[in-house]
Amino acid sequence: MAVPKQKTSRARTHRRKAKYYSAVKLNVVTCPNCGEPKLPHRVCLNCGYYGNKQILEIGE
Repeated sequence: MAVPKQKTSRARTHRRKAKYYSAVKLNVVTCPNCGEPKLPHRVCLNCGYYGNKQILEIGE
């Protein structure tokens, strides 16, 4: 059975695991109606529009 000859250093371990610790990047687009940032393919929570239709009734 294969056994490591030396202990894996902390720097090498952290460098290997760094890709799992990185933050998740979200894509953000601007709402065509009000110009606020929103997630793509979602209803804008500021104005309630999705595309050119009003989906939610937002009290202002």
